[in-house]
Amino acid sequence: MIAARKKRILIIEDETHIAEGLRLNFMLQGYEILLAADGLSGLYLYKTDQPDLIVLDIMLPGMDGLSVLKKIREENERIPILILSAKNATDDKVQGLYFGVDDYMTKPFNLEELILRVERLLLRGAWSQADKETEFSRERYVFGENEICFDTLTAMRGGNEIHLTELELKLLKLFIANRGEVLSRAEILENVWGYARNTSTRTVDNFIVRFRKYFEPNPKEPIYFKSLRSVGYVFDHD
Repeated sequence: MIAARKKRILIIEDETHIAEGLRLNFMLQGYEILLAADGLSGLYLYKTDQPDLIVLDIMLPGMDGLSVLKKIREENERIPILILSAKNATDDKVQGLYFGVDDYMTKPFNLEELILRVERLLLRGAWSQADKETEFSRERYVFGENEICFDTLTAMRGGNEIHLTELELKLLKLFIANRGEVLSRAEILENVWGYARNTSTRTVDNFIVRFRKYFEPNPKEPIYFKSLRSVGYVFDHD
């Protein structure tokens, strides 16, 4: 019997002592580790070695971590990415969320917590792959003049094709599964991005703006993706 491949983690970190410490501890957990000391090297290893998860610093020589994140998300919405950074500013966290990071920890960090978060992200990644095959096994969802095609990550409105990212599709699935129910921003962040309920960000609002442009007859007067001030959002249709 062929042994299953070890999960492969790419660590993009320019502080050698942190990178080597992470490498050792993750190897002890049974992971295969790739190391990159700058953004461009990290991108190269991401493309050539196909890691299962990326631990990414923000303050890197050459290309910074947020630029690396953006580049990766332009072609891959599925790979779990955890930012590990000394930068604790809210703006950095919001930017990370906007570009599609899955989790964010600040230095100094608790090693046990980091390992548990990585395990959770890898498990969620496996569930996500299974969901792609089983959840919403029907290929289409229709509301109003809109049609969402889950298998092709596209939507149609009035004969116009809309290309969806995997995060957009995941959020749409959450709304569809909870049709007619109010979802708070915190609940949406927790279910789609895996963040704790006390995370504060406008990320969800930005996605709703996109959905209204995609699907509403008049984005300024939404009938499908409605907001309840200080509460959250509700998706519904006849």
